[in-house]
Amino acid sequence: MANQARAVPFMLLAVASFSLMDAGLKQLSAHYPAFQVAALRGASSLPFVLAWALHRGGVAPLLRVRWPLHLLRGAMGVAMMASFVYALKTLPLSTAYSIFFVAPLIVTALSVPMLRERVGPRRWTAIAIGLLGTLVLLRPNGEGFVSLAALAVLLAATMYAVSAISVRILARTDSTQAMMVWLLVIMAAGAGLLAIPEWRAVRVDHFLLIAGVGIAGTIGQYAVTEAFRLGEASLIAPLEYTALLWGVILDATLWGVLPDAMTWAGAAIIVASGLYLLRRERVRAAEAEIVTTP
Repeated sequence: MANQARAVPFMLLAVASFSLMDAGLKQLSAHYPAFQVAALRGASSLPFVLAWALHRGGVAPLLRVRWPLHLLRGAMGVAMMASFVYALKTLPLSTAYSIFFVAPLIVTALSVPMLRERVGPRRWTAIAIGLLGTLVLLRPNGEGFVSLAALAVLLAATMYAVSAISVRILARTDSTQAMMVWLLVIMAAGAGLLAIPEWRAVRVDHFLLIAGVGIAGTIGQYAVTEAFRLGEASLIAPLEYTALLWGVILDATLWGVLPDAMTWAGAAIIVASGLYLLRRERVRAAEAEIVTTP
């Protein structure tokens, strides 16, 4: 119980840190191409994460890895970060977060073909309702049904979901340090190569902002790792939705923007669906424990 209580502040810290990181990425997206910002995100966090990984376990855990899966996860990480940064250039943080909240629903849906898990009719219904919430967020307007920015967030959410599935597979053999370090290495190198044709010289007055992105990303990654190490996923995961509150606060203070009623409505539907899925997961886990207990 003590560990569960300690997990909550770690998760709240993780969400706050990632939100501040995203605010920094949004500011950078106004000056640099999406792939370059993704490369800067990976490179700025890498020294801190590498130092932590070497202190925690040395070099050996970083080399005993399943390279094909790491390369695949890294490619998805590049696509996820670049598409999310592209969306942040025009979308408010709160809107981007609201659409991105569909990721847990996608994870549950993909767990059937990729992990051979069973998803019952109640959870399929929750997924369908959550997707309807996404349609509310992507509502028709005078310029067409959806924007490229909104589609980019959906792509980022899908890449995140597939990456989350790959983490479940990688975690069976590879260390957390390896997964964190190689994701950042591939993100920095891969996105950097893709950014070369449009690379812009980094302004000196942006160095502090880039360093802040790296520090916030590192703190967030450490805090979320600790949160899930100390607490049950069904208790910790719902706290991810506090990102919407941070998005609203940052949008209002930095850009003078507030979400409209339709954004709130779509976000509420998606969050409710996600919370229901987490509740069903907890019920299933409890039922399985009862069945297996002699």
